Amino acid sequence: MKTTNSRENILNRIRQALKESVPVPFPDVDVNSRKQLYAPVNEQAITFAEQFTKLMGKFAYCIDTADLNIQLQALIMQKEWKKVFCKEETVLQVLNTEIKNNLHATVHDCDISITTCEALVARTGTIVLSSNTESGRTASVYAPIHVCVAYTSQLKPDIADALNFIQTKYKQLPSLISFATGPSRTADIEKTLVVGVHGPKEVYCFLVED
Repeated sequence: MKTTNSRENILNRIRQALKESVPVPFPDVDVNSRKQLYAPVNEQAITFAEQFTKLMGKFAYCIDTADLNIQLQALIMQKEWKKVFCKEETVLQVLNTEIKNNLHATVHDCDISITTCEALVARTGTIVLSSNTESGRTASVYAPIHVCVAYTSQLKPDIADALNFIQTKYKQLPSLISFATGPSRTADIEKTLVVGVHGPKEVYCFLVED
């Protein structure tokens, strides 16, 4: 009962954070005194959700992989995405048989690409990706819609913590590490902000409690 109440409390606080704008959590942080950044994981989840959605990302919190299965399936059905590209074994395990049996073979002409990630940066609402994941370099960039599945254990307070986490995970750093902060945006065209020119026009993050 205590665990259930704790999860519901986190979910309620995330919902509230997405409704009301609050100040950036660490506006004047001293990079030489990083202890200010180490909030509990549930606080980092709330911070990430707020920052990610401010940057036009679409966020969903899942209490476990069963909940991920329900929410992910519902989104695919609701949006009527037919060409689903996914190479991630951990994600394929939660997709239903019909979707798994009809996965799209190539990323360049799919409707949606589903990937995992290396880490999430709470302070900036950033997804950290690398070439070492099963999806490789291109899946999160070429698809018009990118869905990222991440876990609370991957939440890190700041970019330096995310890089340290990756460095600890691998004996040798991946050949490519990229930072995705919401959908791709550019203002190069007559100084007008355009979304989805150099990458996905929509980015979803499903954060799973583990």
